[in-house]
Amino acid sequence: MTETSSTSNGDHSSEDESSSAGPARPLVHADPSQAMPTSSKARAKRRIAVLEEELEIMRQERGGKQRKTTFYVAQGRAIHRLVVLYNSVEDMIAENDRRYEFRSAPESTAEQDRLQRGYIELARVLPWLKKGADAARGDDTSSLKELVATWVNQEFRPSPLIKSNDKYSRGFASDICGMLLCPAEWDWKQNSVKAGIRDRTTEYIVSENSWPLFLYENYQVNSNDLEEGFLKSKLLVLAFKAVFTSPSSAREAEGDGDGADVLENNRRARRRSDQTKVKTCVASILNMKKVTPRAIAYVVCQVRFALSSVSSWHTVDADFDYEAFWCNIVDFFEDTPGPVTRRKVEKLLEWWSRKIFGTNHREDLTPELVSQMSVNALSEQRKKLEDAAFDSD
Repeated sequence: MTETSSTSNGDHSSEDESSSAGPARPLVHADPSQAMPTSSKARAKRRIAVLEEELEIMRQERGGKQRKTTFYVAQGRAIHRLVVLYNSVEDMIAENDRRYEFRSAPESTAEQDRLQRGYIELARVLPWLKKGADAARGDDTSSLKELVATWVNQEFRPSPLIKSNDKYSRGFASDICGMLLCPAEWDWKQNSVKAGIRDRTTEYIVSENSWPLFLYENYQVNSNDLEEGFLKSKLLVLAFKAVFTSPSSAREAEGDGDGADVLENNRRARRRSDQTKVKTCVASILNMKKVTPRAIAYVVCQVRFALSSVSSWHTVDADFDYEAFWCNIVDFFEDTPGPVTRRKVEKLLEWWSRKIFGTNHREDLTPELVSQMSVNALSEQRKKLEDAAFDSD
C-alpha cells in the first residue's frame, strides 16, 4: 500500500525515512516533476501488502462483518471527489514510481504530469487506496439528479417543470437545460443555434472543448473576458455543498453572502444529546477545510451529467468526453501559464472556500501572524515593563 506501511515493517533506509514523512501541503501549482520518494524495497512491500490485504479480505468474508473492508470503502469514497474522476490509483502510483526510479527528471507528457499531481494530492488527502470510490460517485449522481432538477425549477420556473425522477426530458431537448449546457461561444436564444445543436450538425458540435454556460456567474458570459465569473455559478455552489457539506447546507448558498461555518455547526449538532443523530458531513470526515481544484472539477462533471438527458454514467456522451472535460478543469487550476493567472486562480479558490466553509481562517493563523496580534503584543509590553522595573532597582 503506502510507504508508511513499509517503514512500519522495519525498513529504515534513508529513502524510506523520507517517504514516511507526512506529505507537505501542496500549492495549486505543485511541480509535477518532483517525484515523491520511494524505494525499491518499499515498492516491493507495497505489492506484497496488496496481496496480503486481498487474503485478509477473503478471510473476513468467511466471518460475517467485514469491518476492515468497510473502513477502506468509507475512506476510499473520497478518491473520485477529491483526487481523480477517471484515472486509476494504480496509474498514479506507477507514474510516481517511474519518476522516482529515473531520479534525473524524466521526460513526461501532460497526462503524466496530471497523474503525478494526482498522486501528490492523493498522498495529501487520503493515505488509503481505491475502495468505495465508484460507490461515492454513484451516490452523488443519484442525489444530484433530484436536487439539480429542484434548483433549476426554483431558479428559472420552466414550463413544464423539470421532473426530478426523469432524465429523458433534460439535455438539449429542454429549453432551460439546453441553455445551461450551451457552449459559452454560442447564443442559445438564437433559433439557429438551438436547431444546430439539437440536430447535431457539424457547425454546432458540443464537446469538452467548450465551457458550458452553467459554469458562469448569473449564467452570463463576457466573450471578451471568458474568465470573468467563470466557475462562480450558484448551481455549482449548491451542488458542492450538497456533496461535501450536506444537502440541507445548500440552502445557505442563497444570495451573495459568505457561507456559514458548516463544519463547526455540524460538530456542534452532533454533540447535542437532545437531538437525533446527525450524520457527519463528507468534508468533516475528510478533514477538508478548503476547496480544492479537483473537488470543483468533480462537482462540475456531476452537475453537467445531472443536466443532461443521459440516464446512466458514461465517459462519453455523444461528442462530449467527460474525462477530457475533467482534465480541462483541473488544468485550468493546476497548469497556469504564469504568476498573474496563478494569483487569479488562488483568489478563485479563496472565494470558493469562503462560500463553502465560511470566513473561518484558523488554518491561516501562522506563528508569525499570531506574534503580531494584541494578545502577544500585550504580553511583550508587560515583560518590558518588568524588565524596566528590574533595571531601575
